[in-house]
Amino acid sequence: MFSERLKRLSPYVPGEQPQDKTYIKLNTNENPYPPSPEIRDLLRDFSIERLRLYPDPQSKVLCQTIAKAHNVDVEQVFVGNGSDEVLSFVFYAFFDSAMGKLLFPEFTYSFYPVYCDYYGIDYKKIQLNDDYSLSTEGFLNETSCGIIFPNPNAPTGILFPIKKIEQLMKKYPKDRVVVIDEAYIDFGGESAIGLISRFKNLLVARTYSKSMSLAGLRLGYAIGDEKLINALVAAKDSFNSYPVDTLTQKIGEVAIKDSAYYEKINGKIIKTREFLTSELKSLGWEVLPSTANFIFMRKKGLPGKEIYLTLKKNGLLVRYFDIDGIKDFVRITIGQQEDVETLLGKIKKLDTG
Repeated sequence: MFSERLKRLSPYVPGEQPQDKTYIKLNTNENPYPPSPEIRDLLRDFSIERLRLYPDPQSKVLCQTIAKAHNVDVEQVFVGNGSDEVLSFVFYAFFDSAMGKLLFPEFTYSFYPVYCDYYGIDYKKIQLNDDYSLSTEGFLNETSCGIIFPNPNAPTGILFPIKKIEQLMKKYPKDRVVVIDEAYIDFGGESAIGLISRFKNLLVARTYSKSMSLAGLRLGYAIGDEKLINALVAAKDSFNSYPVDTLTQKIGEVAIKDSAYYEKINGKIIKTREFLTSELKSLGWEVLPSTANFIFMRKKGLPGKEIYLTLKKNGLLVRYFDIDGIKDFVRITIGQQEDVETLLGKIKKLDTG
């Protein structure tokens, strides 16, 4: 009844969403603040009559608005129904085992190997440095069909500095695509979008889910050389021609214009992240240096699973990865200040048993 391809798949496992009781959710990297108030005005004035018509298949106005926000040409912008869909087209369009294996970090976004399995792409996980940072040399010492990694990386939260990205691009083959997944870049890092005019094989993927508080919308985009964008369009229109829906396009236009609002709320997240990091370190926890809206932490003598289960029992959801090499860590999303203070209270009790 089922194809052999399906039987071989190992689906992505998202952060849990239990319904048994009310939890403080610090496990799915959602922004704890609401999206731009300008969106409320849009929804109030939006004509329901528009929903009987098909959306613009090219999302022209949305692409123009994104291009203006990032100071690029509209031909350098591709949009999709969430950054995961954009990444799916990326894997299909650019990565081919005939050219070598796809490279990504050993600990990273767990959707990458899922897409590789789905599209039949061989891959190799590149070992991180001892401090869990990315290794430039590891990417360059292999014959590969491409490179992909989040920046900052997930689940570690560690940033790969723009200077190192530039060094990587200078040395990496120009006929292989490098994809930087910038889902968390707005929480303290410098985007690589400024490099795409110099490196025609660089593609940057972005999402509205994290820094723009629109995880329920499913809107993502990519920025790169026009030839790369045309390839994504060809992949999309040959496989899934469904465009971003009309309402989502309009919300996307409004949200990306309200940079002042998002700088304000994401500034709060950064401040809370630094507060939480400082408090945890004072309690003897190891916290990796994060520029994301989450932290990755561990405490000697406390298994990660035990931390996760104890906090869950006390009404706090955090993310635990049952993976050799990071089993002692848990990943904690930065919530509002009161949520973080509640977390700290529970952690102090956890420390004392």
